[in-house]
Amino acid sequence: MSGLPNRFFAASEAFFLPVAALGVSMILFGIFVALAGVDPWEVLALMYKGAFGTAFSIQNTLQRAAPLILAALCTALPAQLGLVIIGGEGALVMGGLVAVAAGLALPDGASPLVVQTVMALAGMIAGGSWIALSGALRHYRGVNETISSLLLTYIAIAILNHMVSGPMRDPASLNKPSTPSIGEANMIGAIPGMDVHWGLVFGILFCIGAYVLMYRTTFGFGARMVGGNPRAAAMAGLPVGRLLLITCFIAGAAAGLAGMVEVAAVHGAANAPLAAGYGYTGILVAFLARQNPLAVIPVAILLGGIDASGGLLQRRLDLPDATVMVLQGIIFVVILASETLYGRFKIFKPREAA
Repeated sequence: MSGLPNRFFAASEAFFLPVAALGVSMILFGIFVALAGVDPWEVLALMYKGAFGTAFSIQNTLQRAAPLILAALCTALPAQLGLVIIGGEGALVMGGLVAVAAGLALPDGASPLVVQTVMALAGMIAGGSWIALSGALRHYRGVNETISSLLLTYIAIAILNHMVSGPMRDPASLNKPSTPSIGEANMIGAIPGMDVHWGLVFGILFCIGAYVLMYRTTFGFGARMVGGNPRAAAMAGLPVGRLLLITCFIAGAAAGLAGMVEVAAVHGAANAPLAAGYGYTGILVAFLARQNPLAVIPVAILLGGIDASGGLLQRRLDLPDATVMVLQGIIFVVILASETLYGRFKIFKPREAA
């Protein structure tokens, strides 16, 4: 029974410190907008209204949260092995591009379910391979995974721009280069009774599956042992390289699926707006969720709401749409600073340890 109090206090700390960091971030953001001559309380009220104030706002928030959930897993899962992967945007872009290529390669009479399944598999394989490449560079060549995954993102975006402007360009797309459309029949529809596509359900199921894999299986136990001490894990006989590559592949597959969903549920084709920054925001979601796949879901909804409120701030207060990006940046910095506080407060320690 002694382990139960330890888990309780650790969970309490993992909950309250991020919440406190969010509170500090909102105070700093309030000071920022006050210096700009805007009432911070009015800004916060409008942000709440734009994110959760109406049924339309809630659905808009959930729509934006769907890709964030999947993109956040691209950072959260490798973090279990001690890797800092920030290439979710690249995996998302490659997943969307390859998914379109796979969908267009199928014959015109193919069933929409077959087309969507092939696109999803192609997107997941592309995204998974993209992040697994970064993991392989780390394991076999000692290349820092943070730098390699970021550089791979730049390469992925360059490939996207090249393909949609050249070999895969639809001649009908003049001012805005794009690939041919996958067809209205092959688009992913909305959840019944909601104006939110099925990507939200895919993300939630992926998070649940990732949690079970990492916390309820021997594979996840081994992966977390590698994250705790890679040398000790190798001495214990664990296949460090295989655990690392498989985890990176699954993480990239989540982001690749996000790219496929953006294509098949929002854009209908691959184009420059596919690189909308969801992969970068997913890094913030993962850190705020403390790399827990289940905690990713509510955090992604919160960040999706902040993103959804940007338009309302622009219309009502004439603030730049980038105002919410300032808030996201403040949250990221404060969250990183709060990492140094874990284990420092006696209130979060069992009484015997305190």
